[in-house]
Amino acid sequence: MFKNITNLENLLEAWREFVRGKRSKSDVQEFSLNLMDNLLNLSEDLSSGRYRHGGYEAFNIFDPKPRSIHKASVRDRLLHHAIYRILYPLLDRQFIADSFSCRLNKGTHKALNRFRSFAYKVSRNNTRTCWVLKCDIRKFFANINHEILLKILRKHISDTQTLALLEEVIGSFSVQPGVGLPLGNLTSQLLVNIYMNEFDQFMKQKLKVRYYLRYADDFVIFSEDKNRLINLIPVIQEFLGNRLRLELHPQKVFIKTLVSGVDFLGRVHFFDHRVLRRATKRRMLRRIAENPKPETLASYLGLLRHGNAKKIKEEVLKFVLK
Repeated sequence: MFKNITNLENLLEAWREFVRGKRSKSDVQEFSLNLMDNLLNLSEDLSSGRYRHGGYEAFNIFDPKPRSIHKASVRDRLLHHAIYRILYPLLDRQFIADSFSCRLNKGTHKALNRFRSFAYKVSRNNTRTCWVLKCDIRKFFANINHEILLKILRKHISDTQTLALLEEVIGSFSVQPGVGLPLGNLTSQLLVNIYMNEFDQFMKQKLKVRYYLRYADDFVIFSEDKNRLINLIPVIQEFLGNRLRLELHPQKVFIKTLVSGVDFLGRVHFFDHRVLRRATKRRMLRRIAENPKPETLASYLGLLRHGNAKKIKEEVLKFVLK
């Protein structure tokens, strides 16, 4: 596995994937001036054990909410792609079907459709009351425990050199000693999925929760029995706290019926339709006003196909007619 990650062929393929959409960036252009030398040096440093992950450039974004993003150097981000190319197929096989974040052939739209499918089944085509428990994990990336993460990885990976490399990458960033993964790393997306797979398996295998789906740090559970959902909350809190050192966001745990509308992944879901969350609509229209290019409009019109959004489509199309 380690040789598959560090060989020149994998690094070159990783570069081709990494550079898409980034060729105009000055740091990428600088690295590409001596591309083969840089790839050979990286491969040799990895093979010899000399490789050390560098630091991060930090910056903040405020849309849709304040987040701290940490960007590694081109060299280190290239390595993240090389690791991801080899590890993703191995680790993805461990994940449940109803985990949708940062996975091939999954994503937001598939999660929304699965939500609707669960709603139909549990409500028996809207003939029974369908209750939904919606939860959010507090400061998800910032609270990933390195020691627990490495222990989980050792269950799936036996190659000691690969584990040592992952330990180097994981240890390159922390919010506090031994805790936290950076938003912005490709490897972080894969690592948080294998971390939360422990919880997914607990929900499906131990608790036998049939109608459960997760997208990153948001998850929902459907049931005809409200008390069943109420009783699940302390069990979930105990597992997350004891096994993963995570906790539910106290202001983002609620139980609602589909009739009243359930907010999930930027939309408010009812039995027979879903609408964009107001904040999502405002953000979309602001972005279009700032950048009314055809590709931007096409992107958002594609998004609006996945919901009841006739009036919003009309507002978006106004930018085309200007």
